[in-house]
Amino acid sequence: MPFDRRTFLKGLGLSAIGIAGSTGAGSDDLAVVSQASAATPPGHAVNFADDVIYQIISDRFHDGNSDNNPTGELGSDSCSNLRKYCGGDWQGIIDKIQSGYLTDLGVSAVWISPPFENITAVDSDIGTSYHGYWARDFTDANQFFGDMETFEQLVSVAHQNDIKVVIDFVPNHTSPSTSDDELEDGVLYDNGSYVAAYNDDPESYFHHNGGTDYSSYEGQIYRNLYNLADFDQHETYIDQYLKDAIEQWLDLGIDGIRVDAVAHMPPKWQKTLVDTIYDHKPVFTFGEWFLGADQSNPRYYEFSNDSGMSLLDFRFGQEIRQVLRDFTDDWHGFKAMLDETAAEHDQVIDQVPFIDNHDMPRFTVEGGDTRNTDMALAVLLTSRGTPTVYYGTEQYLTGGNDPDNRKPMPSFDTTTTAYEVIQELTALRSSNPALAYGDTQERWINPDVFIYEREFGDNVVLVAINRSLDWYDVSGLVTSLPEGTYDDVLGGTLDGFSTTVNADGSIDTFSFSPQTVCVWEYTGTTTEPALGHVGPTMGQPGHTVVLSGEGFGSTEGTVEFGSTAASIVSWSDTEIEATVPAVAGGYYDITVTDANGVQSDAFSGYEVLSGDQISARFVVNDATTDMGENVYVVGNVHELGNWDPDRAVGPFFNQVVHEYPNWYYDVNLPAGADIEFKFVKIADDGTVTWESGSNRTYTTPTDSTGEYTGTWK
Repeated sequence: MPFDRRTFLKGLGLSAIGIAGSTGAGSDDLAVVSQASAATPPGHAVNFADDVIYQIISDRFHDGNSDNNPTGELGSDSCSNLRKYCGGDWQGIIDKIQSGYLTDLGVSAVWISPPFENITAVDSDIGTSYHGYWARDFTDANQFFGDMETFEQLVSVAHQNDIKVVIDFVPNHTSPSTSDDELEDGVLYDNGSYVAAYNDDPESYFHHNGGTDYSSYEGQIYRNLYNLADFDQHETYIDQYLKDAIEQWLDLGIDGIRVDAVAHMPPKWQKTLVDTIYDHKPVFTFGEWFLGADQSNPRYYEFSNDSGMSLLDFRFGQEIRQVLRDFTDDWHGFKAMLDETAAEHDQVIDQVPFIDNHDMPRFTVEGGDTRNTDMALAVLLTSRGTPTVYYGTEQYLTGGNDPDNRKPMPSFDTTTTAYEVIQELTALRSSNPALAYGDTQERWINPDVFIYEREFGDNVVLVAINRSLDWYDVSGLVTSLPEGTYDDVLGGTLDGFSTTVNADGSIDTFSFSPQTVCVWEYTGTTTEPALGHVGPTMGQPGHTVVLSGEGFGSTEGTVEFGSTAASIVSWSDTEIEATVPAVAGGYYDITVTDANGVQSDAFSGYEVLSGDQISARFVVNDATTDMGENVYVVGNVHELGNWDPDRAVGPFFNQVVHEYPNWYYDVNLPAGADIEFKFVKIADDGTVTWESGSNRTYTTPTDSTGEYTGTWK
């Protein structure tokens, strides 16, 4: 029989345990993981709007402790084999925080590789799990990165230096199950005890539906990604295992979570995962939904707007590469991307843009012009969202596809132009709220020149970039900067210069030199409430929500969800903590009214859930449809649309787990609730066909997954 996690934990009177200082899945030394005694986290863990994240492949950054380096065929001492471990670890990150490299760079968050114990086998073709994405035991540490004590030290040292810690979480899969048996068959352990493997899976903890060919969204979810052993999150044990695991790492003091492969897991199950995070310890959570160049997917935006988590901004990342790396598009295309993402994302400032990462070739091209990297960093760090810098980009590290894009850190030179650009603009992001919360407005554009403005309250940042080798005359430029003369924030690092703004907001015609970036800014004093950010954007009554902005005043005013006042936990001029009031599940506008009775603009669409969320699979059999029709479910709770067919949940699937005319969908629902619902068919033209008969009823589980099966009426 597989190890019964929940029975074991209940016997100890615990909900989650971990291994202190364990070095492998076979350790017998179990100990309760205590709340990390880390320093006070910097800023607020749900608001990363003025942060800059630095993404680190833990094995490739710096070797701080050679004693934990793998031996034998697992490691490559000189890192000549990029598919093997090279020795980087958490102590190395600690060292580079304490040495000042990361603090002087100005980054305020580090995103590290998945910290969990990974398999230790070696495949002759695909190598080792140096990257951290082949988990073996989600409750224990990767011994080649360090032990739990070192991880807690990393969190503590980071917090002492005003740096947040983001971990990569991989709830889609374990490790590859390969036909040559060189690896470990996707094995899963739980606190050191064997649970299952892909070909030893009597409880069906994994999907066994073959590999996805990406031809359908359903296939991406319920079939394996490559040959990775794909979790069945609908299985009760796996659902609880993954949620217990993330709670354990939250208890160790982390400030953020990046969720891997969100396009390959049931979206509504992921909403229950995010609810678990926000109910336990709310932190900034963003997912990875890969998009290629020029790709746009409505499901990508639907997920961003419904799941409760943000996304890595692949639309931004791919477009900026086309404009400033490959030169296959121009600033008009970039502006179109900004317009699209602002319109499609409910909260575009919560997305996470980048110029390169571990899943694409490096931005800097071997033998290419590093000025293109400098310009791209300047745009990234002055754009909406929470920018992420990939380790080594500031050292102009080059490389093609995986693993060439994951080379060791070449140096820690603090004098490169890229390092200086990041240094200056991280400081500006923390001092001028226009970069955290402001909209983006085009002020002047042609294929080679883009001048854009960010404005929030009385704060303004104006950015001008000429990507070409040509000079341009810029005339007719108008800005929201007040009258006066402004120096280039970058101090001429990218050939920028000062500018003078006239009383009417105009700037006289000027000649714009090649490959130049200018950044001009004004930091004002906002005296009326300006609401810039709300986080999380989803919660339950009784949860704490953080409102950030300017001009709230020092005297407590009111916060309202619709017309219902919230209890105030704390109040300052730039941040308010309030408690979600006891309102029905639904979407609410949030407003702040200061002590003088002045009300802010509304933050739209805060989602109040009906209670703790569980995942339930709804199956309807014998539902035949006409061409263009799909099956949905609608019911009497917010999570099922409150009987509004425009908010019905679906469309259902009908190819993998169940086949047409039988349909299924995994839905998030309030736990322990009596639900009434009906299945409906909705055509492409919007025509709704309700099934006949009385409402269906279902009582949801209190703390596990569930399933309802019926036949179309």
